[in-house]
Amino acid sequence: MNKYLLGGLLLTATLGQAQDVATQYAESITPADLKKHLVIIASDSLEGRDTGSPGQKKAAEYVAKYFKSYGLTPLVTEADGSKSYFQKYNLYRKTWGDVAVKAEGKSFEFNKDFFLNGLLTTDGEVSVPTVFAGYGIDAAQYNDYKELDVTGKAVVILEGEPQDANGKYLVNGNEEKSSWNNPTAWQRKATAAFAKGAKYVFMISEKSGNDFEQLVRQRAVMSQRVSRLTMKPVDESLSNVAVFTVSGEMGAKLLGTSLKKVEGLKADISKKGTPVSKAPQGNVALRVERNSETIETENIAAFLEGTDKKDEVLVISAHIDHIGISADGQINNGADDDGSGTVSLLELAEAFSKAKANGHGPRRSILFLNVTGEEKGLFGSAYYSENPLLPLANTVANLNIDMIGRVDTAHEKDPKYVYLIGSDKLSSELHAISEAANEKYIKYDLDYTFNDPKDPNRFYYRSDHYNFAKKGIPVIFYFTGVHEDYHRPGDDVEKIMFEKQAPIVQLVFYTAWDLTNREARIKVDSNKP
Repeated sequence: MNKYLLGGLLLTATLGQAQDVATQYAESITPADLKKHLVIIASDSLEGRDTGSPGQKKAAEYVAKYFKSYGLTPLVTEADGSKSYFQKYNLYRKTWGDVAVKAEGKSFEFNKDFFLNGLLTTDGEVSVPTVFAGYGIDAAQYNDYKELDVTGKAVVILEGEPQDANGKYLVNGNEEKSSWNNPTAWQRKATAAFAKGAKYVFMISEKSGNDFEQLVRQRAVMSQRVSRLTMKPVDESLSNVAVFTVSGEMGAKLLGTSLKKVEGLKADISKKGTPVSKAPQGNVALRVERNSETIETENIAAFLEGTDKKDEVLVISAHIDHIGISADGQINNGADDDGSGTVSLLELAEAFSKAKANGHGPRRSILFLNVTGEEKGLFGSAYYSENPLLPLANTVANLNIDMIGRVDTAHEKDPKYVYLIGSDKLSSELHAISEAANEKYIKYDLDYTFNDPKDPNRFYYRSDHYNFAKKGIPVIFYFTGVHEDYHRPGDDVEKIMFEKQAPIVQLVFYTAWDLTNREARIKVDSNKP
């Protein structure tokens, strides 16, 4: 037989055998196994897996248990010298502690009866007299403080600014609102009150009833931004320029009078065009605390050692946590975000572990990395990128999976798709490997819509792969888009399309198989935005 023909036949046979080996383990990734894990990871008992919560830690223990059963190696050295799957780190935030207001024998509830603009603390519970200070305006044409001593007191003021019977504003003398009457006017009013010697400011909202309740709920959500987690302890500067925004009923209690009387004072100001001549007074007791909180959380890292190229490593990642419980008590189970990625890692780890046990282990090593804090700011992957368990210089690529269990509106009629983001941005070879794996094995529609640098969603910057890309490591982000249950209580297991998900996980497997078994490490030869 011709030696070249014989060589070609042998090469074809070798490639065919390699393909059969890869397929054997890829096919172990099944919809049933993905569902088996997800019904646990996205169950109500884990309470939405909020970062650092008991539910998130239960999920971490569950994943680590399976990594151990697959024979994967823990890399983290604990203080006692033992090895662990948990790469622990801390997050920090400042939060409201005890915030309470009492007047006329009634206690008022924070973020229900009132909310706070600005930051404030008190030295325990303090009691001060209250006094009505009209609209809290100190201007040339209209001055609520002209005949009023507020030194050492809590002023109770009205939101907005006064108008006369003809609809003209008293401050400007025309129909134009002044700077005392806009969304940030509370700051100016607070500054004016404190300059006059006031200790605290309570502002009666223009809204009432259901409108006021809705406003309080909105502000409660907004206030969480002030309490966002950070990777370093928070050094908070308190100017104590803060305003309690209250309902009319609460404002009246603060002044020891009735809502009808307060409304009458407001009408008198408009009718006479001057501040009130005799201001009602009362007393208030209040306590406001700001607390420092440390959140202990952990990435879960499991190592599968390669053979002859074991010093080089592929990282496959997904975030294990979600957003927890909503303010109304509903659990956000995060079955898709990112329960789908979490269980995909378990299936990939099992498939590669089986291959290794059967003598077909990858040449390069693989690190299966479940990170936390993704929803809070990509914290877990940021921590790993700054504190890598394996040298970043030896990390050949990162394949990141985040939300692959549902379909978006653009693909409702054809669920056999996946968005790929970042595959060509640092390595043309990585992109080619991914394309070839899909063409040979999966034949899904690879949608690059969100890979466009002009994409307004900026998804390339919004999941954990980005912290690897920033270090010059080629990445692929696997994603199937946002749906109506994104960050909502409806993101449940019952809506996950496991038959659609499994081939995507297999695509990740085939791509990882090539990356870890090829002779040459992929090149970093691109620098695309």
